[in-house]
Amino acid sequence: MSTLEFSKAFTGLESILFAFAMKLTKNKEDAKDLMQETAMRAYRHRDKFRVGTNFKSWCSTIMRNTFINQYRKAKLRRNVNEPVESFLFAVENKNAIPNSGELNMRMREYDRIFKEISDIYSVPFLMFYKGFEYKEIAEELRIPIGTVKSRIFLARKKLKGLIQARYGQRPDVN
Repeated sequence: MSTLEFSKAFTGLESILFAFAMKLTKNKEDAKDLMQETAMRAYRHRDKFRVGTNFKSWCSTIMRNTFINQYRKAKLRRNVNEPVESFLFAVENKNAIPNSGELNMRMREYDRIFKEISDIYSVPFLMFYKGFEYKEIAEELRIPIGTVKSRIFLARKKLKGLIQARYGQRPDVN
């Protein structure tokens, strides 16, 4: 498909694709961004479009896949970049009633300790801690489930060691 043919075909579908983008994003600005990203990806891969097939379906599929990929990346960024709030409860006695000032100080300290762990281990650990299942983590990070389990185990082990070294105590982590 030539550049001119692509331009004419895509321009003819803009209103339909924008409506689809609005349905996916539910936000005008995000829909515009999705339209632009879809146009760029479709143009970049226009040589893969088979003439005689449905151009609208092809572009819609690109848009849907682009949206899903962006959604997953944003979700992962949100979950991984959040502070490790309440991480304290994973390493302390759950029966204790924490003092909020002391809790904040310890949380900052645990956050510093956690940052000493490589992203290779901390990202799967945080995702697991946030409630993702092993399979979801494996799909999101595109690694085998066994690797996910291993990295989470090693992250726990490293955290235990770092906390024990820093505080001279054995943390109670399951």
